[in-house]
Amino acid sequence: MERTPHNPIVVVSPTSRKKPSPVVTSAAAFAEMAVAVHAEGTVDETVERILAFALSAVQCRYAGVTLQKRGKTIETLATTDPVVTGLDELQTRLGEGPDLDLVSDRVGVIVSDTRTETRWPEWSRHAAEAGIRSMLGTRLYTPTRTVGTLNLYDPAPDHFDVDDQAVAHVMARHAAAALAKARKTANLWHAIDARKRIGQAQGMLMERYELSEDQAFQVLVRYSQNNNMKLRDVAEELISTRTLPEDEA
Repeated sequence: MERTPHNPIVVVSPTSRKKPSPVVTSAAAFAEMAVAVHAEGTVDETVERILAFALSAVQCRYAGVTLQKRGKTIETLATTDPVVTGLDELQTRLGEGPDLDLVSDRVGVIVSDTRTETRWPEWSRHAAEAGIRSMLGTRLYTPTRTVGTLNLYDPAPDHFDVDDQAVAHVMARHAAAALAKARKTANLWHAIDARKRIGQAQGMLMERYELSEDQAFQVLVRYSQNNNMKLRDVAEELISTRTLPEDEA
């Protein structure tokens, strides 16, 4: 499914569940989760597997993953329900909320009841009005960086306990590593595709104007600099329109 910053993935969530049985959080279950989460796939496929296991392991109604942007800001990557996306966006607008604290200086948080929560009063009030009473958040991080947060929600108060938090921390470590790997792979393929497109544009210039490979590349660089465009975008325009962008220099 195509995703933009304003159109995060929505994974269908199950109906309300009972709390988990011990078998759900057994070593075998975690081993199965690790294999599934670390399997080769896109960022979207990886996060869908993370959310599916989170809902099963902790037995809650909703779940979501955010990515850390610059500074203390977040962006919704995927959710199991639009209500979660709304709560994520609300934190950015208000400048308060559990996710913002997680990406800043906390490893995990539990909100027992949004109706009585005092750490983030405005966010908690809106969450309660949206039908969310409890929340469990865990930072997604690797040894070198903070990736984002894994968040679990439920309409019932006092739904999460320290055992759920321990389970979430284990999931988060695997999820962070898998997401970091998937994003790195995605960036690599993006870079490879960009090089291919630039090479294709060079070939067009070489054939049309009888230029050498280096001369054709310098032409692309000049148009990139003069028009304040990325080199890949100059190449894309040349390939799609068969002409270079108008030189504003």
